[in-house]
Amino acid sequence: MQAIDHTALADALAQARKTRQPIAPITGTCPGFTAEDAYAVQEIATTRRLAKGERIVGRKIGLTSPAVQAQLGVSEPDFGMLFDVDQVREGEPVRMSELIQPKVEAEIAFVLKADLATGPVGNDMAASAIDYAVVAVEIVDSAIADWKITLADTVADNASGAKFVLGRDRLPLDRVDLHLAGMELIHNGRQASVGIAAACLGNPLNAVSWLANKMIEVGRPLVAGDIVLSGALGPMVTVASGDDITVHVLGFKPLDLSFR
Repeated sequence: MQAIDHTALADALAQARKTRQPIAPITGTCPGFTAEDAYAVQEIATTRRLAKGERIVGRKIGLTSPAVQAQLGVSEPDFGMLFDVDQVREGEPVRMSELIQPKVEAEIAFVLKADLATGPVGNDMAASAIDYAVVAVEIVDSAIADWKITLADTVADNASGAKFVLGRDRLPLDRVDLHLAGMELIHNGRQASVGIAAACLGNPLNAVSWLANKMIEVGRPLVAGDIVLSGALGPMVTVASGDDITVHVLGFKPLDLSFR
């Protein structure tokens, strides 16, 4: 079997995002492409972005729905990097000119006040390291044509991460129902997605603990100040230029964003 060129694949994905022209699924063009290969591609892209002066400000967790895991034949979530240049401030429009085929998902995000650099990390340790929770919208986008992704395709593409928006309303964990907090996403005035906190691995803290241990394993541990997008609370929604989104999560003020 021909060796897989991780650098060439990182080049292709970067070019796809630059030109907004998606590529064919990697798993279709590179037989034998595994999740391990995909994380190697992601790491090349991460190293390049850091060399350009971009900063990692946190991580995103994907595939936190058991149903989606079953669909893709995996038994754990995946992760991608959050960079400073990809954060959109609440009230600022999201620029469609920088995206290919975006979708949005509503989440609860956490900001850390302490490092999670030694494991094993359980939920109590993760909770003690969290400063506050906020509502978040992740703008996911794929450099793979028509979103025809497998686990390896999305991992190589930074877990399909593109941009993210954090709400201004900050709550301590003891004021957030991390089991049954309801979520409603409104798309152009109509309900488009609903869910609850438990849709994220039963409890978003389960996702944070998983991520913290995984980051220790790969040598990029979570540190104080990091943002963690813990995973979708409901189905993704496709967006286009001119769209307006409002997200309600129980206990938080609504989060509004627009695409222009």
